[in-house]
Order: sequence, then C-alpha cells, then structure tokens
Amino acid sequence: MGRFSFPMAQGRAEALGEIHARPFALVGKNRVIFQLAFLTDGGAVVDHAVLAGLARARGVAVPGRDTAHFSMPWGQGTLRWERHTEFSTYFWDAPAPSSFGQSIDTHPFGDQFSPPGSLISGIRLEVREDGPETQAAIASFDLTSLCLSEIKGGQATIATDFRQDGDGLTRILVIDKGMSEAGRGAVVQRLLDIETYRTLAALGLSLARALSPEMRRIEDNLTKITQAMKTGARDHADSLLAEITILAAELEANAAASLYRFGASRAYYNIVRERIASLAETPQPGVETIGAFLEKRLAPAMRTCQSIEERQANLSRKLSRATSLLRSWIDVELERQNSALLSSMNRRVKLQLRMQQTVEGLSVAAISYYIVGLFGYLAKPLDSLDLPFKSGLASSLFVPIAIGFTWMTVRSIRKSHDIEDRTEKTTPE
Repeated sequence: MGRFSFPMAQGRAEALGEIHARPFALVGKNRVIFQLAFLTDGGAVVDHAVLAGLARARGVAVPGRDTAHFSMPWGQGTLRWERHTEFSTYFWDAPAPSSFGQSIDTHPFGDQFSPPGSLISGIRLEVREDGPETQAAIASFDLTSLCLSEIKGGQATIATDFRQDGDGLTRILVIDKGMSEAGRGAVVQRLLDIETYRTLAALGLSLARALSPEMRRIEDNLTKITQAMKTGARDHADSLLAEITILAAELEANAAASLYRFGASRAYYNIVRERIASLAETPQPGVETIGAFLEKRLAPAMRTCQSIEERQANLSRKLSRATSLLRSWIDVELERQNSALLSSMNRRVKLQLRMQQTVEGLSVAAISYYIVGLFGYLAKPLDSLDLPFKSGLASSLFVPIAIGFTWMTVRSIRKSHDIEDRTEKTTPE
C-alpha cells in the first residue's frame, strides 16, 4: 500500500532525463579551464577509442560505447567528455597559475593525447578573484577587439578579445566578485558554449563563399540560355534543354551539399544568441560587450548563408521555368511531327484502299474469265446435240452471270472483313 507502481509510457525515461543531460560543472575559486572541441569525422567509434585510451591510462573503467557523457579525475581537476551531434568536447579544470595566461605543464592534452578528429574550437578560461592582478590580466588583451562587461548584477566581470594565444586557444577571463560554485559553473558553461558554437556557426560562411562563384557561373549560363531562347528556341530546343539539365543537376548537387551545413549554422547561431541573452551583460564605458561584438560579426555571416540559400531557391525556380518553356517548344514540335505522320498515314491508307478497289475489280474480271472458261468446256458437248443453240452462245450468255456472281462473292467477303474490323475496335482489351 502506498506504492506508485504504474506502467511507464514509452520514452518517458528519456524525456525526463533530457533536462539533466548537460549538467554544468561546479567551479571553485581561482581555476583554469581548458575545453577542446573536435569534429568527429570518424564517428563515435573513434571518439570512444580515444576516451577508452585515456580511461585505461588513469586506471578508470572504460565507459560503454553508447555513453554520451563521461568524467574521471585527472591531476588536480576533472576531465569531462561529452558527445554532440557532429563534434565532441573535452573539458579539464585545474588550479589557476600565479598569473593570467601562464603556461601549465601538466594537462591531459599533451603528446599522449590522440585527437578524435580535427580541432574546431579551443578555449582557455580562467576564473580569478577580483584583485589588483586582474587589471593587468585585462590589459593583456588586444584593445582593438576587447569585450568587457559585468554580469549577474555585478557578481562577475568577463573579458576576452576572441584571439588565440600561442597554443591556439581563445583566452577568456572571468573575474569573480562573490559567485557561488554553481553560479561560476553556469557562467563558465555559457561562455564555453558561446565560443564553441560561434565557431561552428561560422563554418557555413566558408561554404557560402565557396558556393558563390558557382552560383554566379550558373546564373550567367542561365542568362545566356534564356537569351538564346528568344531567337532560336524552336531550332535548338534539344541542345538548350540539355544545357539547362546540366545546370540544374549542378545546382541541386550544391544545394544538397549545403543543406545540412546552413541548417546547422542557423541552429548554432540561435544557441549563441540564447547563451548571450542569458548572461544579461551590463556594458562598460568605452568597450563592447560580447553580445554586441559577436552580433556585428556573426549576423552578416548568417545573412550571407541565408542569401546563398535564397539564391539557390530562386535559381532553381528559374531553371524550372526555363525547362518548362523549352519542353513546351519540344512538345509543340512533337505534335507537329505527329500530325504530319498521321496525315502521311491517312494518304497511305487512301492509296491502299484505291489499290485494293482496283485489285478487286481486276480480280472479279480474272475470276470471271476463268469461270466462263470452265463453263465453256462444260458446254462443248452441247454442239453434238440437236439443240437450237451452240456452246458459244451458251458461254456468251453465261458471262454476265459469272461476273455478277463473282462480284457479289467478293463484295460479301469484304463486308465480312469490315464487320470483323469494327468488332475488334469496339471490343475492350
């Protein structure tokens, strides 16, 4: 009694667990955090092999192949791994060095680390308590791209210039002014997401730039074809249709190749904007916020991707219309040829009918001639009889009878054939 034991709906466990799928790490005071994101070109198999090697090296049980999250102690911090749709992240934290940006000799990403794919994002984030040395840390950033703002109602200040250090890592500074471990963890996770996803979103821009010359070439060729259609569409419809078909195939291939990338860029861009909004930045005099800095640079890139998508769609519609016009010319030409063929067939049928009628007349005469001849042989014995007429007179009188009989027989045969033809035409197959 008192037990809640009911059959569970399919997918309930997954739905409930989704909100806990990406818990942010609790971050202590004065910590340095490294996060590397790799495009997993080899799939989950390669990622699992790398993670298994790291686990064995630390004497930790190897995670299952279907695992999406995994963590294990490493030195004075924790190494955390997470699998995403097209990339995976490796997160490691440790006590911060004495000065901002100082080299750290011991970390998991040394010579023994085998990357599962190509590096897409590398971040070095330091959380430091507010003090005199933090001003020197801010001064180490490039002032031309420095982003500085307060967050969480003045509980923290964040600074970055989105430039990479000697290790190829983007440096970010979080100045702690009284946040809790959970608060620091939430801020760290948002900043890591912003840098990772803004890099992934920008991948669409390089593809858009690569596709732009191809789009221009297809547009120019389509213009030439449509100009040629104005003067010689009827005479060159087949060749023009072949050219348009090639252009349409090239366009569809490019559109298919860019469909996922542009869609992913839009999704990543939306994530970046959500993470920036959740920071609730307060701008500082004379410098930009992270949100303002990225919006000025990411928004044009996303508009470029959108422009290429719209050009692809518009060009596809234009190619379809041009194809329809050319097919109309080809259909008209085919109809003209079919009409000429039918007219030719009608003339042949009439000629065959006349020849048939001529042959029928000749056949009546020929058959009648042979019948009269046979009758003449039968009538010769009449000459030996004492009759008032001879065989020649009988044969002469039989000629019209033979002709009439033959003509009626041929006509009856032709009528029976006509009836059979009409019956075959009206009988459904």
